[in-house]
Order: sequence, then structure tokens, then C-alpha cells
Amino acid sequence: MKLLIVVIACLAIASAKITEEMMETLREYTAQCVEQEGITKEQAFALRTGNYDDPDPKVKCYANCMMEKMGLMVDGQFKPDVALEKLGPVDGVDATKAMLVKCGSIKGSDKCDTAYQHFQCFHKNHSEL
Repeated sequence: MKLLIVVIACLAIASAKITEEMMETLREYTAQCVEQEGITKEQAFALRTGNYDDPDPKVKCYANCMMEKMGLMVDGQFKPDVALEKLGPVDGVDATKAMLVKCGSIKGSDKCDTAYQHFQCFHKNHSEL
């Protein structure tokens, strides 16, 4: 499972540096956000694996839910300091900073679109997301 920002993200990261406790937390967030936003597990998996062919507003809000639960977004505002704090130790500070330069200032049409665009950028610019 990969974290796309997530995130990122969120999202589950396939890395030896991720503890089982972190993975369990991400699984809980995923289940909560899938239920909250009314999407399928397949839609959530597609987003986490970099498939952005489904621009369903619910999928975009799932991305926002995940990023908010991880503290990466608050009220539609991306928190680069939190991203550096959470991802730096896992993915490397330099790699995280480089990704933040490319993705940190993205603004979408609303908070869900902003989160969705962050997921896309993180995936394109950071191999561990």
C-alpha cells in the first residue's frame, strides 16, 4: 500500500521505514474516509496507486479527507511544514523538500480539488508517494 501524500498519501507508503503502527493508522483513515465520502475501495485504491482517470467529486473529497486526517491539509490549506515533518524522516528531507517545491503551492477550485491535485503532483514527483 502506498501513501500518497500523502501524503501523503497519503496514503500508505511501501517502505521499510514505515512501522506497522503507521500502516494500521493509514488503514483506519482509509476505511473512515471511504465510508465518509461514499466511494468504493477500488476507487480509493486507484487513487493511491496513481490512477486519476476517475475525477468523481467523491474521490476528490476522499483525497481531502485523507490529507486532513494526516494533518497535511486544514480547511483547504496545504501544510508544507507538516509534510516535511511527517515525510522527511521516511522519504528523506531533500527528496521531500524537492517535492514540496513542485507541489506545495497548488490551489484547486475547492478544498477537495486542491487535495486531489496534490495527490497527483505528489505521485508524479515523488516515487514513495
